[in-house]
Amino acid sequence: MPPSGPPRSALAKMCQSCHVRPVSTYRTAATGGTRWGSGKGQPVLTTHAPQAAQAVTLPTTLDEAVAALAAMPTAVPVAGGTDLMAAVNSGQLRPAALVGLGRISEIRGWQYQDGHALLGAGLTHARMGRPDFAALIPALAAAARAAGPPHIRNAGTLGGNIASASPTGDALPVLAALEATLIIAGQEGTRREIPVSHLLAGVDMLRGGELIGYVRVPLLHAPQVFLKATGRTGPGRAVASVALVLDPARRGVRCAVGAIAPMPLRPLDAEQWVAQLIDWDNDRAIVPEALNAFGEYVAAACIPDPAPEPDGSVPQLPPAVLHLRRTVAALARRALGRALS
Repeated sequence: MPPSGPPRSALAKMCQSCHVRPVSTYRTAATGGTRWGSGKGQPVLTTHAPQAAQAVTLPTTLDEAVAALAAMPTAVPVAGGTDLMAAVNSGQLRPAALVGLGRISEIRGWQYQDGHALLGAGLTHARMGRPDFAALIPALAAAARAAGPPHIRNAGTLGGNIASASPTGDALPVLAALEATLIIAGQEGTRREIPVSHLLAGVDMLRGGELIGYVRVPLLHAPQVFLKATGRTGPGRAVASVALVLDPARRGVRCAVGAIAPMPLRPLDAEQWVAQLIDWDNDRAIVPEALNAFGEYVAAACIPDPAPEPDGSVPQLPPAVLHLRRTVAALARRALGRALS
């Protein structure tokens, strides 16, 4: 049985000194963000509601939903409700009002736009896991298929996965590696665009009355891979995950590691190093030794060795952390190998 890994706070402290870019952190409505109440957390079924919401609004357009949130500042938007119901049933959340997003058809599909895919925030994991979507964005489809049991995939949405920002959210490292952006809907029909990484890291939060409307993802037309390791932390819940995409036009490799810290991590130095070793003009060939080295590079960047003690000695990482580092190295190595094969 693999160890469950070190505390999140310890890993977050480790990542402050390594050459990785943090991508996400958990935010709630109390800090200016918005909880969608959907994603891949498993709902807890009960025979009674701890406290019913006082009002429920069911808008049919994105602008109507924004107006409803502006009129009821304490209202909680809800799409699939997987995270929301778990929070309500556990007593962590007592919404005074709900704004249901399930009837907004404009955010439940996708369209092509200037070399990008514009994905509605209401897309469910089940819909993203289908073959037609997988042909469009393979890594995101793979993450959606791995998001948990069928009832979670049928209810949980892309926007909910982003807004709840759980460290184990499968879509988050994929969106980080793809460098996706968000279209935020505001009052009076306003729209603004921000990188997904900015919202997840708390650099640019949702403002009062705003909602995630769409996710803009570049279509790279190149191999993409999503892999994750799971343990006994819940059905399908990741202990570590890796998303890796190739960008042949820029001769680049983009990698993001999820679940091991409060935010997905981008090992930028490892990306740049391995991109220089790939023969982009000859079927993207690479020597086998480079695959192993890349895995170790990514793992060491995301889970670095402890800082030396004042006496010069270097403490050893705990066994659980070493196991997690080996897991990340294996995932990164396999992801790159599959993308290049």
